[in-house]
Amino acid sequence: MPHEVLVGSSCFTASSAQELTARANKTSQPKIKQIRGQWVYYVDLKWSDKALVDKVKTLLQDVDSEPLLASESTAGSNSITVHVTPRYLSPWSSQATSIAHVCGLKEKVTRIERGRLLVVEFEDKYKPGQDATFRDVLHDRMTEIFSFEKPQLDVMFAAGVPAPLTVVDIFARGGRPLAILQAYNKEKGLSLDDSEMEYLVDVFQKLGRPPHDVELFMFAQVNSEHCRHKVFNASWTIDGVKKDKSLFEMIRNTHKKTPDFTVSAYSDNAAVLQGETANFWAPDYSTGTWTLTPEVAHILAKVETHNHPTAISPFPGAATGSGGEIRDEAAVGRGSVTKGGLAGFWVSDLLIPEHTAPWEKDIGRPAHYASSLDIMLEAPIGSARFNNEFGRPCLTGCFRTLLTPEDPTEHAKADVLAWRGYHKPIMLAGGVGTVRPQHALKEERFVREGAHVIVLGGPAMLIGLGGGAASSNASGESNADLDFDSVQRVWPN
Repeated sequence: MPHEVLVGSSCFTASSAQELTARANKTSQPKIKQIRGQWVYYVDLKWSDKALVDKVKTLLQDVDSEPLLASESTAGSNSITVHVTPRYLSPWSSQATSIAHVCGLKEKVTRIERGRLLVVEFEDKYKPGQDATFRDVLHDRMTEIFSFEKPQLDVMFAAGVPAPLTVVDIFARGGRPLAILQAYNKEKGLSLDDSEMEYLVDVFQKLGRPPHDVELFMFAQVNSEHCRHKVFNASWTIDGVKKDKSLFEMIRNTHKKTPDFTVSAYSDNAAVLQGETANFWAPDYSTGTWTLTPEVAHILAKVETHNHPTAISPFPGAATGSGGEIRDEAAVGRGSVTKGGLAGFWVSDLLIPEHTAPWEKDIGRPAHYASSLDIMLEAPIGSARFNNEFGRPCLTGCFRTLLTPEDPTEHAKADVLAWRGYHKPIMLAGGVGTVRPQHALKEERFVREGAHVIVLGGPAMLIGLGGGAASSNASGESNADLDFDSVQRVWPN
């Protein structure tokens, strides 16, 4: 099928181009003088004629620009041209293609995709391979392709074929099933403990077959600390004394002691508190009109964290933290309305260049963790942007820093100074909303055994997979690539 390539306007504002240049220059060799960029639209057509292309241009707007020019990407040049294109079907493409179809082009346009044409100008001569020092700043390696060549549109628009399941042969001849599973668990970052792996070996021995990769992956997510709260719900024995409450029971104890004005707590995606009578517009089915209707409006409230993703990729980590909280509030009872959000961030010392405070210390950080300063420059914007684009104001929040030395006498080696701080940050995502009294609870009579479960959402892709297991790893056990792959990407529209 024919394709059209349309060059659009700048993909940067002046300030965002400067900010991107500054970020790239933290690692770039040679230093970058400036970065310019344009949107490029790739259109997959069922046939091509001038009238059809003109209609597509009308939808995309401002697509008659001349492409940016730069010297060839060869040794001795002071600039390079880079094509950044989607690795998968992008959320933007899904929405743009849907709009084109609604506008009468369904039988003519198969798909519209968007990329960026970048020109990077250097202060000194560029040598091949030096892009490795800054390329991760210019693109998201999980979802985008960084190339000096124009994209192959036949490849971009080719229909993908699902990969087959992979057998994890834990019963291979001459091997020990548990040892093979332990090695696979470490390689894939599944965070399974010994008892869980022993259970899996026993189950698949009884089934008479080895497991598939998908089975192990889903088991790991569902049974992760992130999802199952095994440690949080565990019984504790400290100094030989068994405690009467788990960590989670200690938190729930507040509600147990003072349950007044609570409709539900710790049983749904958010808590519901008794509200007061309010007026709202509702349909009167007897007359077919909207009328001002008085009704009790219960209040719902929710706060959760999204720490691990924010440590790895601050902007999408915080954005999807707020997105998940918005989703949870909407899922309360049999449907509710979220109305206002909050975002909070706790990090270690900021260490602002040329503005370091006297008490701040640079004790280093894991290479795949963002710095506290980068977290505070990017994460709050990610959360606020998701809230804004969803259509809900983010009204309040908190911010604090902490890095403090421990008492050295508490350690076996008294000469070793240990530090406590938030290198792995706390990212709080919360909000409030309302729910109608008759919708506040998930009543059992509406859900019976054997009922079908509908999963709503876009196509599943290799983006943000394994977050439950990755975030449940103990500090120091994680793999940088697995951590990066586990962070979701944001698209609130």
